Amino acid sequence: MKTVIPVAGIGTKLRPHTHTQPKALVPVAGKPILAHIVDSLIEAGQRDFVFIIGYLGDKIESFITERYPNIRATFVVQEPREGTGQALWLARDQVDPEEQMLVVLGDTIVDFDVESVIRSGCHGVGVKKVDDPRNFGVAEINEEGMVTRLHEKPNIPKSNMALVGVYYFHRAGDIMDTLDAIIGAGERIRDEYNLTDALSRMVSQGAQVRAFQVGNWYDCGNKNSLLETNAVLLKRTVPSPQGFAFNNTIIIPPVSIAPGCDISNSIIGPNVSIGERTIVKSSIISDSIIGSFSQLETAVLNQSVVGSDSYLKGLSQSLNIGDSTEIDFS
Repeated sequence: MKTVIPVAGIGTKLRPHTHTQPKALVPVAGKPILAHIVDSLIEAGQRDFVFIIGYLGDKIESFITERYPNIRATFVVQEPREGTGQALWLARDQVDPEEQMLVVLGDTIVDFDVESVIRSGCHGVGVKKVDDPRNFGVAEINEEGMVTRLHEKPNIPKSNMALVGVYYFHRAGDIMDTLDAIIGAGERIRDEYNLTDALSRMVSQGAQVRAFQVGNWYDCGNKNSLLETNAVLLKRTVPSPQGFAFNNTIIIPPVSIAPGCDISNSIIGPNVSIGERTIVKSSIISDSIIGSFSQLETAVLNQSVVGSDSYLKGLSQSLNIGDSTEIDFS
């Protein structure tokens, strides 16, 4: 079985961080988004991957090649980028039409049981109930759990079951043939070939597609959701308390601090990830992600994302405050 991971997107909602690195390599809870995805799939037994790369794709290729030397990784370039449907279609020469194929989008972290999805014996899409489905692909599902219709970002949703970016094809050729027809006819919607539209056509032509509900679904699409994901994953994956020993520093777990960091006279946490060889002096940091090789001095940060190789020096103040005083610098 092949696992296809599209990671060609620009990640405009995560700028300025995606000016210098692809969205999939933005760190969360101590490692890049893509590493969370690939690690979970390897743990589930997957070893044969196809990565659809585009924007800063050489960094994706270098990361995968260096970090995962024991998997079979193929890289396909998507240029120009014309949607998730086109991204998958570009992998058609890397996948045998008769083999099974798992597709996992490279910008969200999803918990699901790979083996049970495979055992279902038919195509499948991962879904999760959401409060506002208008920004997602949406599946209408019957009582037997089969998909009856799909819609991409509907203005008036008829279902609150959002597609989470995980797809299973019992026979890869079925979706590739459908994409062939759509792309051959130039049937774009919003200037893109969407995978949701191809799946909708398959269902309308009689294909059996089962909806499977996923467990946790972590969105990393913008700063706020990235920080929320960071906090949740730190609580799940980082032991507490941790044996950090930094000079005159208080650590409030959960935190992830990479090797080689120099931290002094600071308060770190909760929900903080700090990349390798970063220097932090006389600072207070909470609910934030700090990149590698950065330097922070006299900084007070909350709900912040600081990229790698950054330098930040805040205001150092000496105050003499009497009883019952309130000062608001905001």
